[in-house]
Amino acid sequence: MAPVSKPVVTVQVRELVEFVLRGGDLGGGRDFVGPGRALAGIRGHQQVQHSRPKEYQREVRISHDIETEEFILRVQGRIDGLQVNGNEVLIEEIKTVQAHWDGVTDPLHWAQAKFYGFMYSKAHGRAALTLLLTYFDLNSGKNSGFQQALAAAELSAFFEATTAIYLEWVRENQRWRRQRDESIRGLAFPFGQYRPGQRELAVAAYRALARAGRLFVEAPTGIGKTVSVLFPAMKAMGEGRFERIFYLTARTSGRLAAEQALNDLRQAGLRARTLTLTAKEKVCVQDGRPCDPATCPLARGYYDRRKAAMRAALAREQITRSALEMISREHQVCPFELSLDLSSWVDVVICDYNYVFDPKVYLRRHFAEEGANYAFLVDEAHNLVDRGREMFSAELSAHEIREVSRMLRQPVPRCARALNKLAKTICNLCDGSSESSSSSSFSSSTTSLELSRTRTMEPARLSVRAQAPPASTPFLFESLATVAEPSSPASLAARRASEENGAQIFTSTEVPPALLGLLDRALEEAEGWLAQNRPAEFRENLLGLYFRLYSFRRTAELFDERYVLIAEPGDNARVRLFCLDPSFLVRQALARGKAAIFFSATLTPLDYYRSLLGGAPEDPELRLASPFPPENLALLVQDRIRTDFKGRGESIEGVVESIAAVVRERPGNYLVFFPSYQYLGAVLERFQNLHPAVRVLSQRPGMSETERDEFLASFSHQNQAALAGFVVMGGIFGEGIDLVGDRLIGAIIVGVGLPQLCVERDLIRDYFQRRRGAGFDYAYTFPGMNRVLQAAGRVIRSERDRGVVLLVDSRFAEPRYRRLFPRWWQYRRVRGAGQIQAAIGALWPEEIPRD
Repeated sequence: MAPVSKPVVTVQVRELVEFVLRGGDLGGGRDFVGPGRALAGIRGHQQVQHSRPKEYQREVRISHDIETEEFILRVQGRIDGLQVNGNEVLIEEIKTVQAHWDGVTDPLHWAQAKFYGFMYSKAHGRAALTLLLTYFDLNSGKNSGFQQALAAAELSAFFEATTAIYLEWVRENQRWRRQRDESIRGLAFPFGQYRPGQRELAVAAYRALARAGRLFVEAPTGIGKTVSVLFPAMKAMGEGRFERIFYLTARTSGRLAAEQALNDLRQAGLRARTLTLTAKEKVCVQDGRPCDPATCPLARGYYDRRKAAMRAALAREQITRSALEMISREHQVCPFELSLDLSSWVDVVICDYNYVFDPKVYLRRHFAEEGANYAFLVDEAHNLVDRGREMFSAELSAHEIREVSRMLRQPVPRCARALNKLAKTICNLCDGSSESSSSSSFSSSTTSLELSRTRTMEPARLSVRAQAPPASTPFLFESLATVAEPSSPASLAARRASEENGAQIFTSTEVPPALLGLLDRALEEAEGWLAQNRPAEFRENLLGLYFRLYSFRRTAELFDERYVLIAEPGDNARVRLFCLDPSFLVRQALARGKAAIFFSATLTPLDYYRSLLGGAPEDPELRLASPFPPENLALLVQDRIRTDFKGRGESIEGVVESIAAVVRERPGNYLVFFPSYQYLGAVLERFQNLHPAVRVLSQRPGMSETERDEFLASFSHQNQAALAGFVVMGGIFGEGIDLVGDRLIGAIIVGVGLPQLCVERDLIRDYFQRRRGAGFDYAYTFPGMNRVLQAAGRVIRSERDRGVVLLVDSRFAEPRYRRLFPRWWQYRRVRGAGQIQAAIGALWPEEIPRD
């Protein structure tokens, strides 16, 4: 072994060979490999290996070091099969194929075999050996073997020629890292001085990263969290503690903030390569359709052009979406695939949560093994709770399955029949039929719950009546009458329940084995046809369904007491595997790296977020106060108006009066937050009737990015009159927007932000009531107040900002909500328009003309 003083760069044989030698198209041909193929491939390997003589050695680990002046390249892998008989050595490389295989060997497969041949001959002093390349057909079970007898000198020449190309890339990368680390050693905080709390945050973050631990940080909006976390992370990287930093965020605004913070660090002297990953559907020139070289010029010949494109991208230090799109056009390569290939050669990757946490799409090229030398910086970490539930959940629609089945009836009848049987079983489960009951093994102790028909969401008014279910009913039956507003984005179950008295939802604590069996059969039939890569009009529909089926199957493997199966009957019967508690799976995903910092302006209560984000009680926490003068914010609480569902009809006049008292007292830009579109619409109509002179804008469901940008552009410094933007809490304007200074001088927040009542939220409530005795808080109160705090955080964004936040709801007078107010809030209770206007006048004592 070479001296340990030099850096050691490790690469797998397959990774090196494919990087250097792979050419041709992206997608198409042999490139479709279903996710289930990996397990089948392992079994195929084992079947071939077990058929060999007893002296045959399986999965032999081997490595070879190449020492250069600057570093050591360690090439390693596992030989599928090794057989030594005296002077004769046989090295076998096994590959699995399916019925569409054309019988032609792949040069990349021979290259891997030659690498293993060289490495073995070098380690054991062999002058020659035989390579056996075996293809095992997964459909027929037949083997096809190809042999080459090669001298060690020939293997050595091939190995040296191939690795020379890879060595040049590693050499350049190591040269870059030395420049990067030298810049980091002299790097100072990019601003003249720290804001209050920034230094404390940077020190705490560095300590957590240095000890490869976790830290949970709640720091108010405007403190400068992003740069305060990235600065110590770069310092730790410069000391060799991390190979790569992943900055994880849920919103475009978070990615832009990270890019800006890194630019600020560059202005202070940092040299670092950073890459922003953008979702495929946003950059794909084919509108997200499968990569097909027959139709996409950027997929055709991708591997012939990618190295030149990568060099062009790596000549930049900041590789943003726009830079990727420009380089991709110049080199005619797929921008999304290029970004993935670049991710292995940069220092910081800015990306969505799903690239690390989602079991369906996480970056396996980086996270194939646990404990990699990575740091995770999780921005706006409060969003990861519900995003985690979403990523760890899955659903199947009987309607979609039947639609695809109809397309396949003539061309692929076996697959069509398998899909039909699956759809029928889903419908039986959703109907709670005896047929589905007989095929599953649910406990007969399941309870039946019926929720009283009321619109309130308060726990004290939510009555539950238990009764014994029929012995044959395998599911938990709930008649959901306490539901969300029909116009809100509530679940399908809640919407149906609001329309039909006695709407039924079935839930279970087990996935029926019969369902899984039919699902496996449908996957097998679909994959068998897709692997043949035949062109067909229905191919895209089948491919989309295939991946949804596989996602459901993969999620079913995670199913335990933290999950529940929800079956929804009706015209669009569907089954869902819903994750109630994502903490365990988040913790597993965090094990893919070494350290993690979770930070947000709203992690209240912190114990709630720490537990659901996979933390442990011993993980340190940091709470910081606002760095801005408290006298710059007038925080007012109007707690005489009921805005719960029962009180909304009578509250409209009082809410309108409160809004008018704010916007007419001080002209400027305001956001008015509501718990639902329906309530927003009712108040907006009345407000416009009474105050037609005030300019208003209103959020609409499903606004595009362009519409969102146009909405925000209206909040200009130049506005001389009052502008009120009516929006919903928890929506696209509820967080992640940065309207500094006079672009936003106030927020009126109507309600306590409770999520709309639905079957999922009630199941979460019941789960955490059993485990923590705080079900309503976990399902409704804490997520609701997070929305309130996020909305309030839109107002004060810098040291010079002044603004007003008015909270309107009688529940803000209750201790269970007051205890969730930030400790640095200095609020004042107001009773009517006069007191509101007086408080605003004190905030802006200068004389302002009123309209």
